[in-house]
Amino acid sequence: MFLKFFSYQFYFLKAANVIFCLLISINCFSQKNLKQLLKKHNTESLPYISIAELKKENNVILLDAREPKEFAVSHLKNAICVGYDFFNLENTLKKLPENKNTKIVVYCSLGIRSEDIAEKIQAAGFSNVFNLYGGIFEWKNQDNTIVTEENTPTQKVHTFNKEWSKWLHKGIKIYE
Repeated sequence: MFLKFFSYQFYFLKAANVIFCLLISINCFSQKNLKQLLKKHNTESLPYISIAELKKENNVILLDAREPKEFAVSHLKNAICVGYDFFNLENTLKKLPENKNTKIVVYCSLGIRSEDIAEKIQAAGFSNVFNLYGGIFEWKNQDNTIVTEENTPTQKVHTFNKEWSKWLHKGIKIYE
């Protein structure tokens, strides 16, 4: 009887320990995993700008490198949709100021597609181009306002697909 009780207690403690470690891992490494995700998909050829740094900026051009259907659901206030799949550099350049030193911040869902678009803008001669770290997902995760095409605040964020939606922790996830 004593051995049976000890056996159950041992398995209970072992299971509790596994669950505890799993919860700690998820909690402690979520930001690290975003860093790893970006490192895996990006070349880091241009600098990131943090949400906190961006919020301090007054004169910055925001370019949204997500598709128009994503932008229509929500975007950062005053952002310009430039798309990704059908990005057109010539059309985008017409929307930018002549001053090639103007600060430009490009964002997407997490910061992967935006790096590609930002590289093209930098190659066109703009010298002050940044990639928003964590994109609109991280912007919303930090409780910042996003707006609709009518410029009204919303909680909805187009999450591209279910796989990527795991990175959005706040707001309402929209897929289509």
